[in-house]
Amino acid sequence: MVQNPHKPVPTTCKRTSDEHILSLLRAEHTVEEGFRLLLRTYGERLYWHIRRLVLTHEDADDVLQNMLIKVYRNIEGFEGKSRLYTWLYRIATNEALSFLENRRRQQTISVEDGENPRIQRLHSDPYFDADELQRRLYEAVAQLPDKQRAVFNLRYFEEMPYEEMSHIFDTSVGALKASFHHAVKKIETYIRNHNMH
Repeated sequence: MVQNPHKPVPTTCKRTSDEHILSLLRAEHTVEEGFRLLLRTYGERLYWHIRRLVLTHEDADDVLQNMLIKVYRNIEGFEGKSRLYTWLYRIATNEALSFLENRRRQQTISVEDGENPRIQRLHSDPYFDADELQRRLYEAVAQLPDKQRAVFNLRYFEEMPYEEMSHIFDTSVGALKASFHHAVKKIETYIRNHNMH
């Protein structure tokens, strides 16, 4: 198994409970404070989750903004059947996957130059800064189908439990484990075939 170059940002501000964030978001006079707190607590993690899917800083920024608008519009509909951060990740994942789907529809992909367009985007992002091993890992992850990439990212980079992930993807723990296993095999094969000199 490839080594994880990035440990996840800790989930917790113990003092900032989801209930507190929700109560602020649901009261008209404290919505802005609630959003500031939500972003302080989860913003960086959500940004990196989205960025690992859409690959560039600019796109990640756009998707994060759209995701936050959805959260704002739908906060009243949050019923608390899952944890707040699971609900946020579900919206973030869906927004990122929709963004990628729309991009695919709009693009006429030319594969004549031989390089995967996702890897081109990864390399062309001026904010992408990684050593050789990380670069290989990110290239390998970029090759995965979108949903499989989302599953891999949440499990590998975020170390999210499969039970939480099943709420995000509306699928069984067994299916998620299988998807992650296949992703790991593909990544290991890619890294082996593109070995550093």
